[in-house]
Amino acid sequence: MNPLLHFSPASEADLPALNCLVNRAYRGEASEQGWTTEAHLLAGQRTDEADLRDQLHSPGATFLLAHIPTQELVGSVFLQHQHPDLYLGMLSVEPTRQAQGLGRQLVTAAEDFARKLGCTGISISVISVRHELLAWYERLGFRRTGATVDFPTDARFGIPRQAEPLVLLVLRKEL
Repeated sequence: MNPLLHFSPASEADLPALNCLVNRAYRGEASEQGWTTEAHLLAGQRTDEADLRDQLHSPGATFLLAHIPTQELVGSVFLQHQHPDLYLGMLSVEPTRQAQGLGRQLVTAAEDFARKLGCTGISISVISVRHELLAWYERLGFRRTGATVDFPTDARFGIPRQAEPLVLLVLRKEL
């Protein structure tokens, strides 16, 4: 099943629902219903409304929301223009609706958004031990750049469950 999605930019009024969606997609028991969970790697919340508000109001940033015809919020992605690329982060799909092509539709919508901005590529960062997620992005045309980023250490957004430090791999897709 691959439902038709309606995309729109997030506003302040969307932050409570967006916060719920992102946390359900990444952490806790609800996230374990989907395949993109980080619950085995990190305890605690993924984000909060204050963090989402800060991101929403960052220069060149937006959250693209995905609704199905019933108006249910089923996905979102954070996008930020970082010339010449568009940064894609926090791709979130409601766990009970994963593996239906919604994430792929969100990435396609992000690519369309990037082209409208005149971007030449899209960059992302993925936790290095998320092998299934790295493979999914690579199937979508993203390639590892060789660059890495230290995993954020702010305990408000996750407490590592493993002793060795987590690292983010940077991937890029040419448009």
